[in-house]
Amino acid sequence: MAWDEWEQLKAQAAEQHTARMQLNHIPPEPSANTQGDLKVNQQDLAAVGDAAFQLHQDFSRFSDHARAASQKAAAGLKSEGYALGGALDHVASRWVDQVQSLLDATAHISNHLDYTKGAHAGDEVYIAGTLSSISTLDDGFDERKAR
Repeated sequence: MAWDEWEQLKAQAAEQHTARMQLNHIPPEPSANTQGDLKVNQQDLAAVGDAAFQLHQDFSRFSDHARAASQKAAAGLKSEGYALGGALDHVASRWVDQVQSLLDATAHISNHLDYTKGAHAGDEVYIAGTLSSISTLDDGFDERKAR
């Protein structure tokens, strides 16, 4: 490509884009809601929150069985003079700490999703009120222009 050709192509490209702006976006899906790109499906949020709550409940119950069995085994091994008993007791106490971390995380997920659901509902009400106010203003301006 010659230098003159390159300069000509640059000039043509500049002419085409001088007076307009182009924003990148995802094209709307056919038959999709045309109100905006952001979507929060309350059913999906509720399902994740419910799963986190159920995991919290189940893991709390089942992990306690593992802890109790490990501590009982550790006590038996210690009473027979095995050093492994002390190590198993240490593992069981670390297990309790790890279980609590997981239980805290699942409770946080469940609680946060409940909060998010409520916050999004409040945002929807606020946005709808703001948009209806703008629409009312626009109607007033249109009415004034018609006179």
